Amino acid sequence: MSRENLLVPPAGPLPHELEHVLVSVPGRLRIVRVVSRGHASPPDFWYDQEDHEWVSVLAGRAQLEVQERGIVELGPGDHLLLTAHLRHRVLWTDPDVDTIWLVVFYR
Repeated sequence: MSRENLLVPPAGPLPHELEHVLVSVPGRLRIVRVVSRGHASPPDFWYDQEDHEWVSVLAGRAQLEVQERGIVELGPGDHLLLTAHLRHRVLWTDPDVDTIWLVVFYR
């Protein structure tokens, strides 16, 4: 068993979002740590997922666009439940500070 810290930022450049699956129960549950550094969804791209998604920002800042809710700003400690098939996209993450997300996907 190794000890890890969710808030330790990755070293070096981050050309793509970094995703690390922390816990996985196939078909039922997945807990993921995501690190974004200025990353956003491509233009006209929307997530439309089979699973519910609970997302929390542990560090940094982000802006999401959520169908039927509009633009949602998230900062440290903020969390949001995105139910299955609720279309959403990442509009912006802070380019100067790593945005560290804790995301729980479940059915």
